[in-house]
Amino acid sequence: MLTNRRKDAWIAAVLVAPFLAIYLLVFVWPTIQMFGISFTDAPLIGTGEWVGTANYERLPSDPRFRTAAWNTAYFVLLTVLPGTIVALLIALGVSRLKGRLQSAILALFFLPYILPVSVVYLLWDWVLNFQFGILMHVFDLLGIERVPITKSRTWFMPAVGIVTIWWTAGFSILLFLAGLRSIPAEIYEAAALDNSSRWTTFRRITWPLLWPVTTLVFTIQLIAQLKIFDQVYLFSVGGRPNDNMVLVYYVFQRAFQQDQGGRAAAVAVTLFVLVVVVSVLQFQLLRLAGGRR
Repeated sequence: MLTNRRKDAWIAAVLVAPFLAIYLLVFVWPTIQMFGISFTDAPLIGTGEWVGTANYERLPSDPRFRTAAWNTAYFVLLTVLPGTIVALLIALGVSRLKGRLQSAILALFFLPYILPVSVVYLLWDWVLNFQFGILMHVFDLLGIERVPITKSRTWFMPAVGIVTIWWTAGFSILLFLAGLRSIPAEIYEAAALDNSSRWTTFRRITWPLLWPVTTLVFTIQLIAQLKIFDQVYLFSVGGRPNDNMVLVYYVFQRAFQQDQGGRAAAVAVTLFVLVVVVSVLQFQLLRLAGGRR
């Protein structure tokens, strides 16, 4: 059949135009504005004087920025790789179940993912709260001294990391399950005929074929955890917010609490570039590693 390419191009342009307009208005234009503001001393609302790269030059000597950068990196180490491994192990376990039991177990693991962060905070505050938390009562029964987890520099980030893994693992589990179901059953049947052990089957078949999904999950988790804010902000209420500072929290503090829009924009641009560079490099490295398998 003959087609009118010009007509098809116009139809495609009309269909794409609403999304493109919204994308340019909501994301691209604010991003350009943010880059511009980062070179000024503007407040949160209003214009400011041009200061060049002064806002960026201040960052290395700012102790709160260094604390925020370290805490963000520490949080990424606590959550990205462990969260990926936990989701993979759960997906492997769920994939062995059948029928309604599999659906019920999967729903239980996915349920936290659909909860808003405020509900997640309230649930875990009932567990970790120093005065009435369930975990504290367990400590009492075991004769262990109570620990103010959300107010401790040592335990705050690990605790929030565990909460984050519990909260976000559901989506990663679904991705891994989709990857497992895409592996042809004939391959496993051939491995069974060769008397392949479970570990050999996983190492030689499942893991290599699941590598693209693993790369995707790892990249999604990395981007999400570099932008961590909600959990840290909520659990820091009444605690040590400056000690628990992360990069997005630092942007929030500079912009909304100290009315320093220019300096906040400089930190936001730095984080934006960091997320893009780290995620792209990590994704490409994992792809290369997968290609050599």
